[in-house]
Amino acid sequence: MQNSKSGIYRRFIKRAMDFILSLTAIMILSPVFLTVAILVRVKLGSPILFKQERPGLNGKIFTMYKFRTMTDQKDENGVLLPNHIRLTKFGKSLRSTSLDELPELFNILKGDMSIIGPRPLLIEYLPLYNERQRNRHNVRPGLSGLAQVNGRNAISWEQKFNFDIEYVENISFLLDVKIIAQTFLKVFKREGVNKSESVTMERFRGTLDKSS
Repeated sequence: MQNSKSGIYRRFIKRAMDFILSLTAIMILSPVFLTVAILVRVKLGSPILFKQERPGLNGKIFTMYKFRTMTDQKDENGVLLPNHIRLTKFGKSLRSTSLDELPELFNILKGDMSIIGPRPLLIEYLPLYNERQRNRHNVRPGLSGLAQVNGRNAISWEQKFNFDIEYVENISFLLDVKIIAQTFLKVFKREGVNKSESVTMERFRGTLDKSS
């Protein structure tokens, strides 16, 4: 009975809940969207949004939206400077509060993403996954997920993928509610953000074991 209920939630209720919650959040947070957009334009210039193609459900590629957090500073040869130089104090603040991810609510509204699910990663990682890790694309990617409330950038890639697969295999309404509540707590405490000079987590280079 539990598996049957989980299947119904996964196939029908979860998407409806995503649509309603994302639309409600966009309307309620519209003043925040406007304020952040103005600040980004003033402090970092245009474009206001950072757009990047990411793999979603079943590996289908979509365009993910975020508020930009870095400048376009380049060296004398026209090459972009390292991330930690282009990331300003304002940009760090956006990331630590997760305000840069607010535009992803529109991805959720469109059906590209879900409120909860494995985070959408880079397209170039697709051929690097082992057989088990590929299962993370059996569901829509999420604004937050089990890995994000269990360490975010402070845990290894293997740990992240283990949490992703654990979520895929155990999707339920109660689990989503639990992760949403934990996400609010993590954002409030600003926990799990990698504070090293590399700005973001080290790039995924593949797992030695390709079969598990």
